[in-house]
Amino acid sequence: MLASGMACAQQSKPAYDEYDPPSTLKVPEHLVNRAKFPFIDVHNHQWPMSKSSLQDLVKEMDKMNMRVMVNLSGGSGNSLKKMLDLIKENYPDRFLVFANIDFDGIGEAGWSERAAKQLAEDVKNGAAGLKIFKNLGFSVMDNRGKRVPVDDPRLDAIWAKAGALKIPVLIHTADPKSFWDPMDGKNERLMELQTHPQRQRGPNNPAPWDTLIEEQHRMFAKHPQTTFIAAHFGWYPNDLDKLDELLTRLPNVLVEMGAVIAELGRQPKRARAFFEKYQDRILFGKDSWVPSEYATYFRVLETDDEYFPYHKRYHAFWRMYGMGLPDAILKKVYAENAMRLFPMIR
Repeated sequence: MLASGMACAQQSKPAYDEYDPPSTLKVPEHLVNRAKFPFIDVHNHQWPMSKSSLQDLVKEMDKMNMRVMVNLSGGSGNSLKKMLDLIKENYPDRFLVFANIDFDGIGEAGWSERAAKQLAEDVKNGAAGLKIFKNLGFSVMDNRGKRVPVDDPRLDAIWAKAGALKIPVLIHTADPKSFWDPMDGKNERLMELQTHPQRQRGPNNPAPWDTLIEEQHRMFAKHPQTTFIAAHFGWYPNDLDKLDELLTRLPNVLVEMGAVIAELGRQPKRARAFFEKYQDRILFGKDSWVPSEYATYFRVLETDDEYFPYHKRYHAFWRMYGMGLPDAILKKVYAENAMRLFPMIR
């Protein structure tokens, strides 16, 4: 009988990544499924797009009070123009699209000039900005098979053209630093790396994390006339003092919060102070399109709630707290800051 009971207890013991008991803490809860003010999501990915998919998107956007979605996956050339024409014909005031760079052939004679010319053509067709994916710095190789660093001088013509065209460049460089750290009990992202092993990098894969970030920062500094948006808070949401230094030094840089709300939500006092200081340079972004997850963002930004969970435990096993931002700052983060970048938004 005793042995049977012990076996039952052993069998019901949950694995560490399954242990997530409901909290017994009794505190006020304010579930927010709709943003307090209309907002612009500057970090979304939609591909492909069709008339029916646009209709479905607008229905979901209206439910949560999203006024404009920025699709960063526009491509370039004819495919981008087709997407822009589709939007113009159906929902011209609800979507913006960013162009992307085709890095094939970099290093060939005239590549830089052709890439800058293509960007100008894409903007003429209606692109609202330029999105650089994390493949730059990771997997982009030149015509000799060498890694292209983020601050490669062969890209200078592109950044300069973006500045001349007065369009922002939203750039994702690297990933969370923990992806480069050893997979052991000291790695805060261990659960995420075990469930998503393709995200693990290693110290020099394809370069040290510090090297990639420093390349990005040198590029920012080299082009002060170009507006850059550092995706994911520049991967410094867990070190706001460092991000403070960066924004102080580089006035042409803004940040957006895609996929890092869990970092902000676990340091509400420091995060609120940061939002107060940089209220004119923070943009709302989400990244992955899962409508139900936006509620977490609204709750962190708008409420004073305590000790509530993130929507993906493997991504953030800790609890979060609301920043309770004042309305004036909420309006800037939700829409006003983005509207300065995109004059085509009414």
